[in-house]
Amino acid sequence: MRRRILVGLIGRNIQASLSPALFAEAFAAADIDGFYHLIDADRLPAQLPELFGAIKALGFAGANITYPFKQDILPLLDAVDPGAAQVGAINTVAIAQDGRTTGYNFDRHGWRDSFAETLGPDSARGKTVVLIGAGGAGRAVTFALMDLGVGTLVLHDLDLARAKALAADVTRHHGAARCHVTDDLEGDIATADGIVNATQTGMSGFAGNPVPVAAIRPTHWAADVIYTPANTEFLKAAAAKGARTLNGSGMVVHQAAAAFRCLTGETADLARLYRAFEAGLATRDRAD
Repeated sequence: MRRRILVGLIGRNIQASLSPALFAEAFAAADIDGFYHLIDADRLPAQLPELFGAIKALGFAGANITYPFKQDILPLLDAVDPGAAQVGAINTVAIAQDGRTTGYNFDRHGWRDSFAETLGPDSARGKTVVLIGAGGAGRAVTFALMDLGVGTLVLHDLDLARAKALAADVTRHHGAARCHVTDDLEGDIATADGIVNATQTGMSGFAGNPVPVAAIRPTHWAADVIYTPANTEFLKAAAAKGARTLNGSGMVVHQAAAAFRCLTGETADLARLYRAFEAGLATRDRAD
C-alpha cells in the first residue's frame, strides 16, 4: 500500500505559492500518495494557534511556515532544531505520530545553497553586504551569509529594535565585528559588494522597491528572497544597472527538498524540482 501523507503551508498571501507543485513532483517520484494544502490565513477565519491545532488534529505530517508566522510559531512548538534556534525563525514544522512538534529552518540552507549555486561562494566570502529586512526571512539570510563567510553585514529595517536584536544574535555567535545596524541605506549600498532584500516589499500584493536605485552599481550583486514575481522591481532595476541578480526561486527549491526529506524521509531530485518549479512558474504567469 502506498504511503499517504498530508502536508501544507501556513501563511498569508500564499495562493500563488509554487510549493504545491514542488511537493506534487517529489511525491510522485517517491511513489507517495501525498497532498499539499495551502492554509491561507487571509482566507480562513482563524488565528495561527487554531490553524496549527487543526493540522495536528487532522494528522498532518507537518507544514511549511511562511510570512508572517515564522517567529510567531515558536511558542507553539514542543522542540526546535538547534540551527533554527540560532536563526530564531521557523519555516518547517514536523509533526510526529504522537503529536509532538519540532521546528526547523531550511530557508537558511536553501538561500545559502542557491547563492553558492548561482553567484558562487566567492561573491560573499570576505565581502560587505547590505541586508534589508530583519524579520523571519532576513534572519535566515543573515545566518546563511555568516555560513558563506561574509566579512561585514550591514542591517537595515524600519523596525530598529528588530534589527538590533538580530545584530545582537549575530554578535553572540560570530563576534561583534561582522554585523552592525545603521540608518544610511543609500550610503551603505554605495560602498557594499552585495544587496539583499529580505522584506515582502516587491512581492505580489506588496508593490514597491525598498532599495534606492541610484545607489546600485554594475559591480554589485543583488538578491531577493521573493519569487512571486520572479523579477521584482528591485531585481529589474539592478539588472538594468548591470548588476548580477539572484531571485528567490533557488531558495524555494532547495528548502523544499530539505523540507520534503524532513517530513517524508525521502530524498527529492533537485533537477526534477527545478523543472517542476519552472513549469509551475510558466503556468502561473500565463494565468496572470
